[in-house]
Formats: sequence, structure tokens, C-alpha cells
Amino acid sequence: MTKQYTVAVVGATGAVGTKMMEQLAKRKFPIGKIKLLASKKSAGKDITFNGQSYTIEEATPEAFEGVDIALFSAGGAVSKVLAPEAARRGAVAIDNTSAFRMDPEVPLVVPEVNPSDLAKHKGIIANPNCSTIQMVAALEPIKKAFGLSNVIVSTYQAVSGSGINAIEELKIQSGEWEKGKDVEANVLPVKSDKKHYPIARNVIPQIDVFTENGFTYEEMKMINETKKIMHMPELPVAATCVRVPVVSGHSESVYIEVEKDNVSVEDVKKVLENASGIKLVDDITAQGYPMPIYAEGEDEVFVGRIRKDLAKDNGFHLWIVADNLLKGAALNSIQIAEALIDEGII
Repeated sequence: MTKQYTVAVVGATGAVGTKMMEQLAKRKFPIGKIKLLASKKSAGKDITFNGQSYTIEEATPEAFEGVDIALFSAGGAVSKVLAPEAARRGAVAIDNTSAFRMDPEVPLVVPEVNPSDLAKHKGIIANPNCSTIQMVAALEPIKKAFGLSNVIVSTYQAVSGSGINAIEELKIQSGEWEKGKDVEANVLPVKSDKKHYPIARNVIPQIDVFTENGFTYEEMKMINETKKIMHMPELPVAATCVRVPVVSGHSESVYIEVEKDNVSVEDVKKVLENASGIKLVDDITAQGYPMPIYAEGEDEVFVGRIRKDLAKDNGFHLWIVADNLLKGAALNSIQIAEALIDEGII
């Protein structure tokens, strides 16, 4: 009989927590018991999982007694307090926030890229930033085949990456534009920042607040996380992160340079065609390329528009798209849990 596990979902009422539960059910994760945890405000409410009704419990240190795997998606402040408490009680905490990503003691994992790092965990495993996940999933097979010496990425990120309020604001603003009304902005680019701009009929070249070097924290996440996940601390990585008026699905224009000489576009396509978790969509004769409307609800990372650079023989351009709430968050967390079981780590 397959071993079953006690699983806790922290932030069960949120967008990513909901997706986590959907993936647990869809992928038939071996659950013996599930605990759905949230804030004190949500405790006592009923929620449905896999056709059964469950009562939400308050997320407290004691709630993790007897838990094998704790999936966190309730904000960094909650994770910083409760993930160590879960680990202290014997659970493996898989955290979807940025709280532990750059902690040298915490593995930062995309299962298709660096599954061997899971064995190094000390009770907490970090799930990378959504835009980092889809990029490194596409770049890792290229790196293995041809080497990698440079990465420059520009992202086109959906509003769902900023939460439910950003989605609602896009919908409201779109309606206000159509009616000729003044458009009010309260959420983007960053709710806590000084100014807010409409996202409907607009793109905003700011995700998260700016750092002293002129890059935003989102951009620095992509830069630093890519180096950590790919075990390439000296790899040159540059990022520009942009919010676009799309509800779901992040897109990325990525320029890379490989180390091997005489690599063709067909060579790169062949590697990606055979890569785990990647779907190649690249047929310009039929206008075939990845787009968010086709990636939404899909597990794979889609790659297309692969071109050799016109100035550098070892330079290539790629277009990468994925569902940011699935592979970029909930699905990657579940895949980490599955890998822990498959590798006999838990």
C-alpha cells in the first residue's frame, strides 16, 4: 500500500492556496489527512477539498503537530514565523514566499532543474519566484547541452501575480475606460508605494519597490534566484520586469549566450523538445508561438520564437510563457513534495 501523508495548506483561502488544493486533488497526491490553515479571521469557515467539506483551522505553531508536509502561501511574515515551527515539529515546510529563498541553508528548487538540492533541506524548502521558475526550466536543458554564459530577460507579467485586488482593479478600470469615466488606481505598481497607476490600457515598468541600484526587488529576485538554482553564482543575469494588462500568464523575452560554438536554432529546439516540463510551440509559418491565453491552466512551460542573434553567433532569443499561478507557484510546490517522496527523502 502506498504510504499516505498528513498535509497542511497554510493560506488555504488565498489564490495560490486554492490552486495548491486543486493540484493535490488533480495529481492524486497520497494524502491520509489534510489540514487547511489560515488566519484567525478565516478560522471556522468551511471549505471544500476533493469533494469533501473541511473546517479551516487557525494557523498556529501547534497546528503542525503530526504534519508531514506543510505548503505555505500566506505571505512572507507568516512563513518567517510558522515555517520554522512546522519544521521543528517534524514537517517539511515548502514555502511559496520570498522569506527563505536566498537563505544559504534553504534549498531553492525547481524539480526539473535542481532536484538533488532537496536532499540538503533542514526542514524548509523554498519555492522560487514565478517568473524565475519558468525561465530556469527552459534554460537548464540548454545549459546542460551547450553551456550558458549570459542571460538578459524582460518580463511581461500578469496582474494575478499581484493578487486578487489587482485582478479586480484591471476589470474595474477596463469598464471605466469604456464608459469614458476617470480611472482610479490604488493597487499597482505596488500598493504600499507612493504612486499608483492604472493597468488597463497600460504597461507599468515596475514590479515591487526599487532598490538602491535602480533595479526593483522583483528584478533582483530573478537575478539572484537564477544564479542560486542553476548553481552559477558568476553567471551574468539582467532583468527588467513589467506589469501588463493580462489576468493570468507571465511572458518573457529572454536573450542568452551559450558557450559551445556552432549551435543552431534546430539544435536548441531539439533540446527543448525533449526537456521535462517544456512544450515547444515554434512554427512561424503558421504563426505558432506561446501566448498567455493558451498557457492558462496548463502545467508546462511554453517556449517559442527561438532565433539566433544577428550579431553574436552564440546568442539566441527565446519567448517563454507559463501560468504564473500554476507552474509559477502552486504546481511547483506540489512537484517539490512529489519529488521528496519519489527520492525517499520524506
